[in-house]
Amino acid sequence: MTFSYFGTDGIRGETSLEHLDEEDAILALTEHRTLHPSLMRVLGEALSHVQSLFPGNGQTVVVGWDDRPHNEAIVEALTLGLQLSGSEVIHIGLCATPTLHAAVLHNNARMGCMITASHNPVSDSGIKVFDAHGFKTTPLQEQEISRTLFALASEEREVNLDEQKRLSEPALRMADNWAETFHQTWLERRWDDFEGVFGGCSASVQNGRIASPFHLDCAHGAGASWLANFLTMRGIETREVSDNAIALNANCGAGDFSPTQTWTVEEAASSPHALLSSLNSAEAGTLVGAALDGDGDRCLLIEATDEGYKVIDGDAMAAMLIEAGQEQGAWRFAASIESDVALTGFVSQFHPKTVCLETAVGDRWLSVGLRHPDGLIHSDSMPLRLGVEDSGHLVMPASHSNHDGEWSLVGDGAASLCAFLLAQDESNPRSFNRGWKRRTSVKESHRERWQRGNTLQATVSEKILTALKHNGIKAGTRTIEGEENLLLVHGEGLEGTLSFGIRNSGTQAKTSLSLRLSPELSSEKFLPLLEDIEGLLSKALQ
Repeated sequence: MTFSYFGTDGIRGETSLEHLDEEDAILALTEHRTLHPSLMRVLGEALSHVQSLFPGNGQTVVVGWDDRPHNEAIVEALTLGLQLSGSEVIHIGLCATPTLHAAVLHNNARMGCMITASHNPVSDSGIKVFDAHGFKTTPLQEQEISRTLFALASEEREVNLDEQKRLSEPALRMADNWAETFHQTWLERRWDDFEGVFGGCSASVQNGRIASPFHLDCAHGAGASWLANFLTMRGIETREVSDNAIALNANCGAGDFSPTQTWTVEEAASSPHALLSSLNSAEAGTLVGAALDGDGDRCLLIEATDEGYKVIDGDAMAAMLIEAGQEQGAWRFAASIESDVALTGFVSQFHPKTVCLETAVGDRWLSVGLRHPDGLIHSDSMPLRLGVEDSGHLVMPASHSNHDGEWSLVGDGAASLCAFLLAQDESNPRSFNRGWKRRTSVKESHRERWQRGNTLQATVSEKILTALKHNGIKAGTRTIEGEENLLLVHGEGLEGTLSFGIRNSGTQAKTSLSLRLSPELSSEKFLPLLEDIEGLLSKALQ
């Protein structure tokens, strides 16, 4: 069996507390994208059974979660499954995903489980699994977990109620505020590391490049209780705006923004989104706000323009960070296939030994490109490694809390925000000349109809290659590790570079299309092709 229940970033689905047996719970996930506690119990057992696939020693598993209505039942079921098959579980409570990552290393755990559905609606939940080095699961690990889960679900494994109750309780439960305090302490160390690489932000605060107050939207997640004060204590007066949200991600957070989005002043003022409606007018170029997603692993910023406001996406953040840190030496840089096509060229200009990589979508693939083959990176100072997705996922090194000179890699929206604010120095001009990109999707698609090598993909590939040749672009197809059914067309012409990608979403029933052009190419010349392919796929996949 090579099928996996995991998507781009873990398992996600709309939660239900209806009691189902494990085989029916598997069907509910695969056929209706519904997540039941009974699935989480057998998943916990499967994770314990396959721990030999993970680095490290022992059988300790750290579990954390965000604030979703059914997470208590999901955590209880997962804990039962893990401990039924020999693991020892530590609960760290409500937290951000990066906090869970750091807690795995801090506790020398074999594995970590974050119960979240990231930016998805609060009606969803799911799980992200980390190994002892803080890295997310690989496809091969996920296939073995899925195979083991499927096999266990067909077995009779009854446990009496008293034993279920006992094993549903963790071996160790951290204090209620442990995760919050732990994340703050960890971020204090990282702030010092970032200052050494990117500089300081005091001049930017004084000259108004950073608005005062700076508006922060933590999506009503874990950071909402402390991150604004953390920044204020470091000279950036900050106001949290998601306090009064009715639920996680409800009219708040980065999940409602797209990388190229803009608003007029009037549109922002009338928006139901907590951050947009809170913004004050500011001089063009002023950073006025930032939004994290519900589980706190990504960040997008908002900048004032002459007409209103625009998103500063992950690509622009990465460009600023590399520019601010250019004097530190050669970087190892990774960008996903949906990042600005001009980005790697911009990054590579600063040092001849800088290495630039293109990866699949998902911050785990950024980490795969940046990590040391043996896991943790060994360095006396912060390694010059940065990975980016335009959605606001930035992967950067973080020091191991127990071992000096050892570094993992993590996506942390709070840390990304801190690093970017520290890079705001007048001596570092914003010189990144962005390309053009557009992303669209066929929603409610039958994703199984878009497969590598099938007739539909061959037809679409030939149509794109022929159209590009007609427009003077010499193009070919590429493959990327982690994107099994991706069609990625890369083209070069006398005027510039083009990339056309089509991939199935790993978290939703949709097939995404992206067109990326270097600054020299005119979008008007290629938009008809994008629209033509979107129409063809709409008919074929819906």
